[in-house]
Amino acid sequence: MNAEALARLLGDVRSGRITVEAAVAELRWLPFADLGFAKADTHRVLRRRAAEAVYCPGKTVDQIIRITKELCRSDAVVLLTHAEATSAAAALRAFPEAHHVAEASLVVVGSLPEPRTGCIGVLTGGTGDIGVAEEAAWTAEAMGGAVTRAYDIGVAGLHRLGAQRDLLERARALVVAAGMDGALPTVVAGLVRVPVIGVPTSVGYGAHLSGLAPLLTMLNACAPGVAVVNVDNGFGAGYLAALINAGAGAEPAPGAPADRLRAAADASVVPPDAHRLP
Repeated sequence: MNAEALARLLGDVRSGRITVEAAVAELRWLPFADLGFAKADTHRVLRRRAAEAVYCPGKTVDQIIRITKELCRSDAVVLLTHAEATSAAAALRAFPEAHHVAEASLVVVGSLPEPRTGCIGVLTGGTGDIGVAEEAAWTAEAMGGAVTRAYDIGVAGLHRLGAQRDLLERARALVVAAGMDGALPTVVAGLVRVPVIGVPTSVGYGAHLSGLAPLLTMLNACAPGVAVVNVDNGFGAGYLAALINAGAGAEPAPGAPADRLRAAADASVVPPDAHRLP
């Protein structure tokens, strides 16, 4: 259940279209659905702007599908991350409207929000980093951010980065995925006024140590304003960029779902204790 759905529910109670008991029954599945093997956080979209993502490794196909079905009740986009071929195929059968982003090992269940707002730049050092970058880009788009991609603009040819001047000036946040030496986020941060989120990738030769070398480079960035997520964590980078883009902690614009929710709650005739979950 998202903010708009909850506002409608409270409005229905206020108008008498449904009873308090019916509303309580509707809310009974909040704040989480206990499936025995998992407790799906069905309240997260109300708290954090986005539904809980389903990290697929370590879960059976049946577990993935059951968790996803519960999370889809929030009327939000649900992301299945690190979904290998078998899990992705099962998800597409269970959710015909889903989209498989194969290069990012990602399944997107539900429609991306429209219109998407702001500007998030997603950059890569090389073509080999695109899979991680696409996970970041789709995550940010699922949270309502407008994303512009600029790939293969690493430090081995800085003139390519210079061609992205317009994006660097427009962006509210920048996700920079890089393997090898991982130097690109530092270079970008030295040129822009907005937060840069570095994503070290596991692309590189032996002493690269599967992403440890670029991770350490990014953590030791000379330019201030660089935050760093874990190796190959495109999801975490895209999520953070979307929060920055939306203005995390800021009041929503007038007429946003949260305002309608507050208005419905203020005018509701629900008895004081009726909102308590059983």
